[in-house]
Amino acid sequence: MTQPRPGVMPGLEPPTAPAAEQSTAGGGAAGAERSDAGPPGTERPGAGLPGPGGRLDPSTRADPSRPPARDVSAALGGAALQLQLDAFLARYEDALVAFRRDLHMHPELGYAEYRTTKQIAERLEEAGLSPRILPRGTGLICDVGPEDGPTVALRADIDALPLQDEKEGVPYRSTVPGVAHACGHDVHTAMVLGAGLFLAQQARAGLLPGRVRLLFQPAEETPGGALDVMAAGGIVGVDRAFALHCDPRTEVGQLGLRSGPITAACDKVYVKVTGPGGHTARPHLTADLVYALAKIVTELPSALSRRVDPRSSLSLVWGRVSAGSVANAIPDDGIAEGTVRCLDDQAWHRAPEMMKALLQSVAAAYDVEASLEYVRGVPPTVNEAASVQMFRDAAAQVLGEEAAVPTPQSLGGEDFGWYLESIPGALARLGVRTPGSSDEYDLHRGDFDVDESCIAVGVRVLTATALTALWDGGRPAEAETSVEGAALA
Repeated sequence: MTQPRPGVMPGLEPPTAPAAEQSTAGGGAAGAERSDAGPPGTERPGAGLPGPGGRLDPSTRADPSRPPARDVSAALGGAALQLQLDAFLARYEDALVAFRRDLHMHPELGYAEYRTTKQIAERLEEAGLSPRILPRGTGLICDVGPEDGPTVALRADIDALPLQDEKEGVPYRSTVPGVAHACGHDVHTAMVLGAGLFLAQQARAGLLPGRVRLLFQPAEETPGGALDVMAAGGIVGVDRAFALHCDPRTEVGQLGLRSGPITAACDKVYVKVTGPGGHTARPHLTADLVYALAKIVTELPSALSRRVDPRSSLSLVWGRVSAGSVANAIPDDGIAEGTVRCLDDQAWHRAPEMMKALLQSVAAAYDVEASLEYVRGVPPTVNEAASVQMFRDAAAQVLGEEAAVPTPQSLGGEDFGWYLESIPGALARLGVRTPGSSDEYDLHRGDFDVDESCIAVGVRVLTATALTALWDGGRPAEAETSVEGAALA
């Protein structure tokens, strides 16, 4: 996207009046005030989101007798967008934090997110939107804005993990034994909800040049929820898709970007080896099954990696190996279980057949039978360079020129990759660590938590990215290679 100067969308000059006062961010006094707050529902009157606990100002609702203001000279971007976001967040940031805390206190596992789905739907309906719950009863899709233009999707995953919440001294600790939001999906949900409500205001004012589709996806951790969204038509007509994921190693106010693969494919493999069994004193009269299994476990990873371009980072790592029960008997069966991870889409698609052929080759050398069960997980998440540039442009507009930072690849799985196999888009990492903090949190840990000022940052980034993509026209006719790809590779 070409801009007249950083932070300003085409055709819009910044106002001469001083910008509105920013809402409090960071982990200082605001964070301390929130940590002392009671459970959701005890907030002061009027502080809630549109929906239970508060409604949008009636003056923001559309007047049916007046046509939408479609003659606005340009997108609300740069300083003007900042002013509108400042006003929105000054009114609703506390309610978004309270909404996140409510989800955090009531986490639900994949395909069991009934309460979570209801809470989201109620707030969207109270804002005049029409969410559509997915056929399984959890997760939902909601369109914002007119259909006569490009369509951009913003995705949030809504499920929790089967982990015990180990945080102490916070009022929003999980109330469900053995279940916790230890990956930040509650934060993702609050951010997409906030962005959706703000964009709904823009749509009512005739300032949205297309449609934004909110995808509140179930069962990312299972995985499979992305496929359910797609089966329900969730990306039909969508030109680009964007998502944010919490990053506890990056500070609040920073956005981690990378073109190309950012997360890996992750599949599970189950190998079973069988033979006649026998006495360890006479291995030559039977098949030495344990030795054969050991050869499979050690040779398959190295052989598999030699069959593809090393840059694909195709790796097989075993997590469980089991055979036999006593020292002096060769067993008649054994198993090995592990994961295959890969950053390259072509190598990922080839992996099952390659592994099957290599397994049969090693097994035949030791006269045992081997079977392979290969369970697909998720594909690699491959960011389109142009979409990454849209993230960068948006961050420059609402956070500042230095907000976007390079982020490393991860061999962790993320089912946002399913969307990006069909349409262009990008996943970015949102900083959730309090600036200057020495605390070390990681994803999928019982003590995982965030600096809640990241929610407002996420709303700003998602809103600006959606507007940037809409005003750029959605899907490009030709995929363009951006210098951003080289800078972040």
